[in-house]
Amino acid sequence: MGMKDQFQDKSEQWQEQAKQKAQQAREQGQQRGKQRDEETERLQQEEQDRIDMDYDA
Repeated sequence: MGMKDQFQDKSEQWQEQAKQKAQQAREQGQQRGKQRDEETERLQQEEQDRIDMDYDA
């Protein structure tokens, strides 16, 4: 294998690694967003429950 082939193979490996890391970052970002949404929904529900209890009292 010539030097040119070695450099080309390395370049392709780095590009593939960069794509994989970008995909992982996107997935982690989506997961964090989902967790924030669930937390917000839970807090809103708790607040609504408190309001409902105040009106019932």
